[in-house]
Amino acid sequence: MNPMVGIGAGIAVVAGLGAGIGIGIATGHTAEAISRQPEASGKIQSVFFLGIALAESTAIYGFVISILLILQR
Repeated sequence: MNPMVGIGAGIAVVAGLGAGIGIGIATGHTAEAISRQPEASGKIQSVFFLGIALAESTAIYGFVISILLILQR
């Protein structure tokens, strides 16, 4: 295996780090928003879940790219 492939796969996995940080920040702000306006918790949670799905999709995309780089021949 070419060592550059391993480096590229490692860089692609770093996308998961950004997604984790983004989800953590979103969770904190969601908890703060619900504590300030409990009556709007339904709307806040729906936007929160949409944001989590988008952040997680970038992590999954980076993971898939790293697997494809490692398994290429």
